[in-house]
Amino acid sequence: MNSKSIDQRVLLSYLWIFATLNYLYCDVLGLMDPGLLKQYLSGTVNGMEMTPAFLLSGAILMQIPIAMVLISRFGKYHFNRWANIVAGLIKTFTMILTMFVGVPTMYYIFFGTIEILTTAFIVWYAWKWKVSHETNVK
Repeated sequence: MNSKSIDQRVLLSYLWIFATLNYLYCDVLGLMDPGLLKQYLSGTVNGMEMTPAFLLSGAILMQIPIAMVLISRFGKYHFNRWANIVAGLIKTFTMILTMFVGVPTMYYIFFGTIEILTTAFIVWYAWKWKVSHETNVK
């Protein structure tokens, strides 16, 4: 199956689900990492204090890919396209920046690379997405 045989909205939604699952499982593995777990319990991870404001920022950042699952599937073409480009850029650059916080673990580099490639592809795919009669009607 090539990307032309699947609706662009569905593909973008699937890609956001894929990215979200990678974000979440990487975080789950972090909780199993004894070195990181000690830092989580102390309230400071890689020199960053886990304040309520910091945690709220993390929640907002994670809401982006979760919301994009629905926006990609049900949003009108122009809003959908730009939302995917902007959200993809935010998540791509955020992940690139996190690679330079502390010393990333091998699993973090692995998941981070997959996440960066996925969101960069989302940006590219949304950028190339051209309106068609079928797309415009939905």
